[in-house]
Amino acid sequence: MFTDEQKEEGLNASVYAELRQRLVTGRMAPGHELSTRSIAAELGVSQTPVRDALSRLAAEGAVSIRSKRRVRVPPMTPERFDDLLACRLMLEPEAAVLALPFLTTQHVAALREVDAALDTAITHGDADAYMGANHRFHFTLYRASPRATHIQLIETVWLQFGPFMRVVYGRIGHTKLHDSHQDAIKAVIAKDAEALRAAIAHDIADGMHLIKRAGLEAGVAP
Repeated sequence: MFTDEQKEEGLNASVYAELRQRLVTGRMAPGHELSTRSIAAELGVSQTPVRDALSRLAAEGAVSIRSKRRVRVPPMTPERFDDLLACRLMLEPEAAVLALPFLTTQHVAALREVDAALDTAITHGDADAYMGANHRFHFTLYRASPRATHIQLIETVWLQFGPFMRVVYGRIGHTKLHDSHQDAIKAVIAKDAEALRAAIAHDIADGMHLIKRAGLEAGVAP
């Protein structure tokens, strides 16, 4: 039997995980305000675990608290975008290399499956499916590493750019993005650390620069 405290902790963790997933896959739009009441009603919970989750997300820079009952997903600015891009390029290629010794044939199979799902999402113009599959691809790589703190830092960065990425992808599509995932898979199979580092860095830079041109510079950002 679970105690009331354990049940509460489990509910808080579940609500937090759901809101995190919505942010990293862009299902919460930048610049929009949200009420704790509406989120609680949608999730079928009280406002208490929602407030707890939003407080944690605010500490991670993913949302800003406007009042006791309202939060806002921060809008994107050129300065913030450049900062997030620099963080991704510092953290993610290194995370992939650190994970390389721990990646197995099962990981390779999972990466291929997710990459196929990405191709399907592109073919059908499904931005939501694309965002989810892109997130799974990267974190299938990174989470093979035992460096938990490193991965947590990457997750925090994704929380902050996911909403903006989803807005831009939804408006311009993703067929213009160069797919470096196959290069990454080949590097994993070959156990080639530098090729893997280069593939992940290219994937990030290519995608983020297109998003910047099509989003911030074209005035797409909300």
